Amino acid sequence: MNDVAQLARVSGSTVSHVLNGTRAVSDDARRRVEAAIEETGYRRNGLARSLATQRTHTLGLAISVLSNPYFGSLVNAIEKEATAAGYTIVLADTHDDPQSELRAVGSLLDRRIDGLLLAPAVGDGADSRILSVIRASKTPLVLIDRFVDFPCDQFAPENLEPVRALTRHLLELGHRRIAAITGVDGLSTTRERTEGFLRALSDAGVDPGDALIASGRSTVEGACEAARLVLDEPNPPTAVVSLNNAMTIGVMKALRERGLQVPRDVALVGFDDFEWADSFEPRLTTMAQDIETMGSLAMQSLLARIAGTDAPYARQSIAPAFKHRGSCGCVD
Repeated sequence: MNDVAQLARVSGSTVSHVLNGTRAVSDDARRRVEAAIEETGYRRNGLARSLATQRTHTLGLAISVLSNPYFGSLVNAIEKEATAAGYTIVLADTHDDPQSELRAVGSLLDRRIDGLLLAPAVGDGADSRILSVIRASKTPLVLIDRFVDFPCDQFAPENLEPVRALTRHLLELGHRRIAAITGVDGLSTTRERTEGFLRALSDAGVDPGDALIASGRSTVEGACEAARLVLDEPNPPTAVVSLNNAMTIGVMKALRERGLQVPRDVALVGFDDFEWADSFEPRLTTMAQDIETMGSLAMQSLLARIAGTDAPYARQSIAPAFKHRGSCGCVD
């Protein structure tokens, strides 16, 4: 910084103000400082800065990113907000497994992150174990995608009513034998989406006890196996509701194996949209999550907690949008 200041003919504090945006600097001085930085190849010492400010300007994101394309989109939305605020994201994959989650979060906390975004994993007692570790670290925390009983800001999709609406749409088209391919047992998202499916059946006078429900474990292969099971029933479904986008791919794979066409033989609707959902033939009818809004709200909330806000904790459901296309059997 001294070299930059000498070359730019300004004080060291002026260089600091240009770098950190902490005070207004004249255009002429700013141009000289920027030219000197480029000429000297100066880069700030991140470690020294962290020691001085007690901040690392890194944020942890613990999420099961590899299991679902939706999470990849959420990571992108969060990373965009973090970069704009001057933070770097350190990503750790929880694999939706409690033990992997403990290791992932522990690794992030060891890095002295300034704050943590977490999509909590499934498992008996997993919530209390991992959240106790985070609480003890005093690291600002925001939960994303799933709600748990814990005092912190939480942002997740609305699940029950959107799936109820998807299923109602199939019922209105005349389907009565409808299968639901559900996600990992124990997740709030799985529970809420399954409840939405069952309520729609009950609303239409279809006995929920006769519902075809199979766990696809939130994966492509799991959903393919689950779809095979329901398609091999003596009275197979005429329509399928897939409860996340990875499982929609698995269902399509099973239908193709059976030589069944969508929607001629089996109607198909899904929770979560794809960037390429419009590219299928027929185009997929889905509930599209507002990932940008969820990622933006979560990041804004985490940054506010890092800054020391004591505002009441937020718990917000983000409503998805109905993308009405052709796989449900309607004219596309």
